[in-house]
Amino acid sequence: MNPQSFRYEESQAVATLTLDRPARLNALTFEVYRELIETFRALQAREQVRAVVLTGAGESFCSGGDVQDIIGELLKRDADGLLQFTRMTCELVRAMRALHKPIVAALNGQAAGAGAAIALAADLRIAAEQARIAFLFVKLGLAGADMGVAWLLPRLVGLGRASQLLMTGEFTDASEAQRIGLYNRVVPRSELAGAAREAALLLARGPQEALAATKRALQRELFLDLDGALEEEARIQAELMQRPDFREGYQAFRERRPPRFFGAPE
Repeated sequence: MNPQSFRYEESQAVATLTLDRPARLNALTFEVYRELIETFRALQAREQVRAVVLTGAGESFCSGGDVQDIIGELLKRDADGLLQFTRMTCELVRAMRALHKPIVAALNGQAAGAGAAIALAADLRIAAEQARIAFLFVKLGLAGADMGVAWLLPRLVGLGRASQLLMTGEFTDASEAQRIGLYNRVVPRSELAGAAREAALLLARGPQEALAATKRALQRELFLDLDGALEEEARIQAELMQRPDFREGYQAFRERRPPRFFGAPE
């Protein structure tokens, strides 16, 4: 866990990934993409990490692909090379959604293009008041459907609002993003780091297996009818009822104290 293109820290079972190219508004390079994919995949097996915060340094969360390092290079590629790149960007979203641990995106500033897609792939989004968001792809003559946003966004904000956001590419301010359900919480920038860490610690102290099962169910049940979802949830709960965390949760309720789930930080 030693990426070179962004900062990585661990504390109290929370891993914090900080995009660290503030002079370039934390624009993504091929190397940043590669290391983010590798890191999210590696976090799956890192037992001491129970939650993740993803944020940016400086005034921007992430402005998308770097115009010089990525966009200019793509104009030189043939069809196979372009498809190789777009599949690679999708691998980042796949790695984030496949991670069984919750991810909190702490949006310290604007999220645009691929930066907005990465924020969308997190489980929770806590934003500073200045953190505008835009899915800019149509502004470049590309489809609004990029990096899974046409699948993820309607499930957060509804088809009508998703259509507007993806077809216009316009920025949405933080208060409106919260109102439509795209942001979970908006705070002053000075409070963002603390609010994101508080949310991540709350999740890190939760029952890890149960949270992983919840994240899987939220994705899997999108493809099921009601009967299939009911059977899926019955199976999940029956399995978790055999785990120590269920007994601890029950005992804590009986004793009127906070639960101490297995492996959770103090």
